[in-house]
Amino acid sequence: MRLENKTAIVTGAAQGMGGTITETMAREGADLVLVARSPGPIEELAEKIRGTGRRALAVAADTTEDDQVENMVAKAKEFFDGRIDILVNAMGATGPIETPVWEIDSKDFLDLLRKNVIGAFLPSKYVIPAMIEKNYGKIVTIGGCSGMRGYRYRAGYSSSKWAIRGLTRTSAIDCGEYNINVNAIMPGIVETPRMEKLCHEKAKTKGTTFEEEYAEYVAEMPLKRVTTPQDIANAVIFLASDESQNLTGQEIVIDGGWAA
Repeated sequence: MRLENKTAIVTGAAQGMGGTITETMAREGADLVLVARSPGPIEELAEKIRGTGRRALAVAADTTEDDQVENMVAKAKEFFDGRIDILVNAMGATGPIETPVWEIDSKDFLDLLRKNVIGAFLPSKYVIPAMIEKNYGKIVTIGGCSGMRGYRYRAGYSSSKWAIRGLTRTSAIDCGEYNINVNAIMPGIVETPRMEKLCHEKAKTKGTTFEEEYAEYVAEMPLKRVTTPQDIANAVIFLASDESQNLTGQEIVIDGGWAA
């Protein structure tokens, strides 16, 4: 087990990719603090993880709020006896779909930046001191390959994912001397309820069908297959383990070749 006896916080731990990431980390031996805005889903998943013999604590918190994140990290430190080895920032939002930049409401744009950028910044900010104290840490943030290229009609989402790259690279420089690795995973379209929503919204706006929008995404991928949550979870395990000990400040793109 590549994460045996490691302690980890996962934000966005129960929805979409987050649930698969969390369960995979538990199978690889990690004890976990699960974080989400709503307590129900993460408590249910925490109970499932406890059934496998791993320790798990569910903490409801909004990762865009300083006091809630600070309190969440304090609870994690207490649960883990002061040691936090891994942070996975998997919380995120989609924002306006099929909307040209001049039609995006400024409040929606700012709200999306807050959820996707501040939502990754604050957990990192409050976890890093605990990692510095132990001279060890792994931070993995889920970005998006729309942060690798332009994304038509998704200016807010794309901007937030480009920002994740800057946060990741600069944090890696700041934290390197403390033996903390900071990296990002940039997924393309992933087979989750969020992808279904995206295809339905695009179809509604364009007057097409769900199947046509789905096929259009697949056609843009050289591998002709949609990324799965497990594909992302596998990369998280690599970056959270000591197999990636000399890799930091980098983005791993997992998109079937969409951004190639």
